[in-house]
Amino acid sequence: YHVCGGLQDNGSWCAPSDTWSNKGIRTRDWYNVGGGDGFYTVMHPTDPSIMLAESQGGNLTRVDLATGERARIRPAARPEEGESELTLRWNWDTPVLISQHDPNTIYLGSNILFKSTDLGQSWREISGDLTHAIDRGTLEIMGVMGDKPMMSPHDGTSSYGNLKALTESPINPEVLYTGSDDGKVHVTRDGGMTWTDLTDNFPGLPERTYVSRLVASHADEGTVYATFDGHRNDDFAPYVYVSSNFGRSWRAIVDGLPRTSVNVIVQHPRSPDLLFLGNEVGVYFSIDGGDGWTRLKNNLPTVPVDDIAIQPRENDLVLGTHGRSIYIMSDITPLERLTDGVLASESHLFPVRRATSYNEYRPQGWTPGVYESPNPPQGALIRYYLRDDLTEAEVIAEQGGPNGNGDTMASFHGVSAQITILDGSGEVIRELDGSGDAGIQQVIWDLRITPPYEVVEEQQGGGGGGRGFRRGPPRGPKVLPGTYTVRLEAAGNVQETRVEVRLDPRVTISQADLMARQDLLMSAYTVAKPAYDAGQAVQRLTRQLDDMKSLLDAHGSAPEEVAKAVDEVRDEVRELSRDLNRAQGGARGTGSAEGSTSRPTKDQEWQLERAWESLPDLITKLNTLITERIPEINALLNEHGIRPDPGEPLKVPRRAGGN
Repeated sequence: YHVCGGLQDNGSWCAPSDTWSNKGIRTRDWYNVGGGDGFYTVMHPTDPSIMLAESQGGNLTRVDLATGERARIRPAARPEEGESELTLRWNWDTPVLISQHDPNTIYLGSNILFKSTDLGQSWREISGDLTHAIDRGTLEIMGVMGDKPMMSPHDGTSSYGNLKALTESPINPEVLYTGSDDGKVHVTRDGGMTWTDLTDNFPGLPERTYVSRLVASHADEGTVYATFDGHRNDDFAPYVYVSSNFGRSWRAIVDGLPRTSVNVIVQHPRSPDLLFLGNEVGVYFSIDGGDGWTRLKNNLPTVPVDDIAIQPRENDLVLGTHGRSIYIMSDITPLERLTDGVLASESHLFPVRRATSYNEYRPQGWTPGVYESPNPPQGALIRYYLRDDLTEAEVIAEQGGPNGNGDTMASFHGVSAQITILDGSGEVIRELDGSGDAGIQQVIWDLRITPPYEVVEEQQGGGGGGRGFRRGPPRGPKVLPGTYTVRLEAAGNVQETRVEVRLDPRVTISQADLMARQDLLMSAYTVAKPAYDAGQAVQRLTRQLDDMKSLLDAHGSAPEEVAKAVDEVRDEVRELSRDLNRAQGGARGTGSAEGSTSRPTKDQEWQLERAWESLPDLITKLNTLITERIPEINALLNEHGIRPDPGEPLKVPRRAGGN
């Protein structure tokens, strides 16, 4: 989907959906769609090439994204014959919307409401003046009358007495609400034929309080939400209301909100009781239709939130902030499913959104002048709820009690929840630890099976058979597209859900080529651990022989045959290390096969085949050194009091079935 928004003094901008998949979010991915001080941007619901972009004062433009052509479509003032000139007053941030019932119908508000049924080719007025229409010269600004000289006329406000909020009922296209900057709220239930003034129906609302947002409910035709912003009158109280009877009566819903102005309220497109509210310090949510509010913070800074959108397909929460960019909370399903029953349960596993397996874009160098911010981690977002902190006793019970060393599993993993991924046959392919703290927690499964081995911390230097310089820790191959089971074990409960893994939709590959690629990756995965273990054994032998050499040099009186024997074995180990590195390189070279979703090249297949052919013989030679040659040297060194620890033989790798 497109992410579009207005930037103060910098026009309106959009980024296409494909920039959010496998690349970082780069400055060059954004493109300009409007000028001036950017404000509302509205995408056509059925034609992705058409959008509306707005600058200050209602200057509305229809943009053809395919051709780049633009048409200015703000309606002109047209007084009736014989009438004096019609004066239109436009808000700096004029409300505009495309009808949810007819994609060619646009509503645009000045001090009156305009309607177009042909995407702005023609307009008609469907209301009279919907504001107080007050002469600003009669109003005070910090004790000075508006018609008196001041640094900036009317404190820089370009217009007053105009519409600021506008909403259409998703259920009935005849129901529309408007709100003005001077505190007027109106409703029409007949498409604009008649209007009802609702302004005096809000309990506790000061006169002429700026209407910041109106939202008609998608679940009930008569339900509507309203927010007001009084900071222009030195009033920072939160004003949030709901009506269930088309605005005839309202009740305040502010429990849990701080004393700060409210900018926006939105309703979840599927769950009507889930509301989000943006104010001057962040964002709040309610799961009970506004009866109680909770701050949604995590890594969101304390910042004014000016606008909120919910992408219904991805279920993402998108925040537009004042001066701190755009924030996206991926997949808000846990908030959507956070019922009283869930909150009362000891643990709960939420549904997992479909995950896409793709190769991350990694620039081969640095492009000057291009800023890039990272994408979220790739994988399946696994969310679960814990009513209470997990105790050590619970974890011990769930993970099988004390281990053979007398330590508990909890002492190894911490007090954590256990996440298990199973394939279609029920086989465990990955185990993950999740936080055991109370609340909603998240674990990201990177769509890979269990790593082939664990790196020995003190052996992470070169030549250890790991992923090598700058390669990071070992990783298992990614799973094939399909449906997998996610299992949560926590608080004495076992719960499961499914997750669908799909391939990057931009990739085209036959099933035969995909399986050939996966067979190669799994074959390299199988050989990775014995190759790593062999590398670790070579390192241990090298250190042991180096120590022997140092001790012999320091001793000074050891027989020459002992020094010669040590040197010969050192030479054999060095040669073995070179051969092993070549074999490991052949196996590691298949990593490039994962970088492209295509059939492996013949060279990649050949490199892996050479690794399988050479590694067993190398491990046999290595074991001979460990079990025969080193004991022989130890026997010689015994006379000089040098007793290096013997090594352990390694297992010769065997191929997995079908590889």
